[in-house]
Amino acid sequence: MCNDCICIGTALVDSIIKGFDPDPVSASGFRADSGSLNPGGEAVNGSIAAAKLGMKTSILCHLGNDGAGELVRLTLEENGVDTQLIVRSDEHATPVTTMFVNEDGTRKSITNSAHRYNFHPERYVSCLADTRAVILGSLFRAPFDDPEIIHSVLSAAKEHGTLTVADTKLPNFIFLKLADIAPSLPLIDYITPNEDEAKYYTGKEEPEEMADVFLDAGVKNVIIKLGGRGCFFKNANGSIALPAYEINAVDATGAGDNFIAGFVCELLRGADVSGALMFANACGAICTGAVGAGTALKNREQVMSFINDRRYDN
Repeated sequence: MCNDCICIGTALVDSIIKGFDPDPVSASGFRADSGSLNPGGEAVNGSIAAAKLGMKTSILCHLGNDGAGELVRLTLEENGVDTQLIVRSDEHATPVTTMFVNEDGTRKSITNSAHRYNFHPERYVSCLADTRAVILGSLFRAPFDDPEIIHSVLSAAKEHGTLTVADTKLPNFIFLKLADIAPSLPLIDYITPNEDEAKYYTGKEEPEEMADVFLDAGVKNVIIKLGGRGCFFKNANGSIALPAYEINAVDATGAGDNFIAGFVCELLRGADVSGALMFANACGAICTGAVGAGTALKNREQVMSFINDRRYDN
């Protein structure tokens, strides 16, 4: 089957604790408003969002042969994602991330050794011949914390004429710098760091200066996600700044992944960059309306209604 999009990267389970009270109620006991288990990881979040938005979507990721892996697989299939490319093994467990979500939707996470496992997506790049776009989620995190793996996957994608979109994350186990993946950067059509990641990798403070560092390194288009302040886009032809939609955020987990999926989906439908960014902003905003990265977004009609119901000043 020819895909519109393949998402490659991390698959895990998020244990989301909302409203954590740091004051103990006993010698070893604490309370929180809620706790839930939600399939997550950049590739999972992005593929579920893309499938909900009507794209034929596959995921290439690793899952352990364990209960957490089964939860992820079943959730992917329930949401229409093709799971045939998933690599399963007994050798490595499915990662579980503990997320502490604050009242305003911001969060902090705890990773563990299972997140280090670097499966080898470069061994399966023949699948890129049958897709219009590939989303790497995310550079600087396994499996894309190895410069050779990054270059192999991106090179294969470009050989097949596939649109390449690379998200980023701050490093957690292997601390690569932008210079470490310099040969791969010209192979990226769109890179999508958030503001903190862009500051970290470029050493700059302003979005336009951050974007210039990526462009000078050979990336064709840069989108910097600014959270509650929207997003900033720049390429060789100009720049676009869009504000965020106002929404009462419940949980920002996966908002960036939903943003990217929305952007790619609209590009594939023929939208211009400005229209795709507006749609992406709406997807990210909708995602924050419920606990869990794949909960609030339902379909493209929901997103269009969200946009039409709001005045969008830009």
